[in-house]
Amino acid sequence: MKIIYHKGLKPKDWFRKSIYEQMANVGSEVFRFIKWRRKNPEDSRLAFERALELLDLTLADKKNRNALKEIARLREILVDYYFDNQYCSSADFLERYFYAFNFAARIGH
Repeated sequence: MKIIYHKGLKPKDWFRKSIYEQMANVGSEVFRFIKWRRKNPEDSRLAFERALELLDLTLADKKNRNALKEIARLREILVDYYFDNQYCSSADFLERYFYAFNFAARIGH
């Protein structure tokens, strides 16, 4: 059974957002799961699952088809980072990656 975390979020509403806004929202959940990783593992897990849910919606958005490879690879990196980090990703790397989308979404791209 799949748990839906963003119950009020309809795919058509998500698809209206730009890729920058979508990725900035994913980044918000990633920032949360990184912040809570040591302090509160359960909250960290929930934020991680919410991030994946938003990434899956982003992957399903037809306007993002040119970025599918990057989005799918990002999903792979997040899962790896959360579970065993064989790719040796860092919290700093992930935060810098998503800050760029926050900046772009804020200036209206």
